[in-house]
Amino acid sequence: MRTVVVLLALAGASLAYAAASSRPVPPSVQAQVVSSGNWHRGCPVSFAGLRLLTVTYLGFDRHAHSGQMVVNARYAAGLAHVFRRLYALRFPIRHMALSDTYGPPRGRPRDEDVTASFECRQAAASPCTGKARTGTWSMHAYGEAIDLNPVENPYVGCGMTRDRTALSYLDRSRVRPGMVTAAVVAAFRSIGWGWGGAWYGSTKDYMHFSANGH
Repeated sequence: MRTVVVLLALAGASLAYAAASSRPVPPSVQAQVVSSGNWHRGCPVSFAGLRLLTVTYLGFDRHAHSGQMVVNARYAAGLAHVFRRLYALRFPIRHMALSDTYGPPRGRPRDEDVTASFECRQAAASPCTGKARTGTWSMHAYGEAIDLNPVENPYVGCGMTRDRTALSYLDRSRVRPGMVTAAVVAAFRSIGWGWGGAWYGSTKDYMHFSANGH
């Protein structure tokens, strides 16, 4: 019996610990980002201004996993703190591997429920507009935004979303695993980041957290 108790205690200790670290983006990852079309000449940040963030996260299978994303160097340490808090909250994340964002399309998760940060692209327009892009840089183009579980936390406007698999999550009153909660918002707010779910009006980007709140 004592052995069982000790093993359970060790298991609990491992679940309580979330590793998080950052380092300069290695050449192999830079090549992957470039080949995927997520960085090119004219992007508003260079690789020198980005970092590779590696964190422990809790999967929907309730097991610990190691995930990675490319983020702005200025916020790497703060985001490491955020993901430690998310792990402590037992907040589940579906996918968070570099290959999910920068790998060959055929190998990416079919559900597209990928948590990621850096993508050199324009900001997505509200579903209200009927347009795809805004013509201005997204905060993702600076590595200063994170989309968290996009299926469970869709981008909505005028009661619509472009992701049909996320329709059931338009009802934010019925909280299910992976949905952003007040505790998750507070984790990002602790480093000064705002949430797209707090935007004024009918357009809400529930997955979206960013340095300037936009």
